[in-house]
Amino acid sequence: MARKDTIGDDVQPNSGMALGAAERVLLPLVRLLLDNGIGLPTAIEQLKAAYVKVADQEFRISGRPQSDSRVSILTGVHRKDVRRLRREPVAGSAPPRSVSLGGQIIVRWTGRQEYLDARGRPRALPRLRRDGGARSFEALAESVSKDVGPRAVLDELLRLGIVEINRRDCVRLNKAAFVPREGYEEKAFYLAKNVHDHLAAAVDNLRGDTPPHLERSVHYAALSRESVVQLHRLAERVGMHGLNRINRVAQALKQADTKHKRGSHRMTFGTYFFSAGEDRPDHDTGEKDPTGNK
Repeated sequence: MARKDTIGDDVQPNSGMALGAAERVLLPLVRLLLDNGIGLPTAIEQLKAAYVKVADQEFRISGRPQSDSRVSILTGVHRKDVRRLRREPVAGSAPPRSVSLGGQIIVRWTGRQEYLDARGRPRALPRLRRDGGARSFEALAESVSKDVGPRAVLDELLRLGIVEINRRDCVRLNKAAFVPREGYEEKAFYLAKNVHDHLAAAVDNLRGDTPPHLERSVHYAALSRESVVQLHRLAERVGMHGLNRINRVAQALKQADTKHKRGSHRMTFGTYFFSAGEDRPDHDTGEKDPTGNK
């Protein structure tokens, strides 16, 4: 898709505000990089690659090939680096195997009526088919994959802290969403996926060249820790209700779209909750809360 042209470091009217927003967005990302021993030189190389990729794909002139020179002018990245980066193979973004299988299992577990109780919550499933038939964890796992045995799938979900086995040998879902407590690779995958889509929606809304995305939040300051805990519990309860509702409807729609071979789009719906104390560098937003206190 062609975008409005921008040349190198030419100052645009909103550049200062965009840079200020980007600086704030970068703070938790830099924290993540430093936690993993990734310094500025490595991060700059990654940033160069991102600049080149976006300029190459989204800032083309209609009807004309995109040249290394033009990408260099657009981004400020040296032409020899542009040439190298454009010719490097694209890194794969496929989810880890445990994410793919685990995600499909949890989508079915939380979205299909046969796996839900009278209140719409995921049932604890008998581990073995001989004890639960079609409503067993073994049957659920086999409905997702014939290549990986149910025991191997269960062991991985146990490792990630997503399920547990109770005294009756039933498998219970710890959370009604795939948020592993263990497994850095899995959590990193979801960080990239969720933050990318949330930020992409916000940037599209700021640019104003697409129909507005749903992207809203409620924020208050000057709260006690006890109040934040109460609001966190409420946000989790209300948020999970919305996620489960969207999951069930999306699953039914996907089945219909697959049947009619008309599936060519993807979507992400998310809710989020964040809080920070005064010891965090991103605590102070510079805004006044509704009571008038900063």
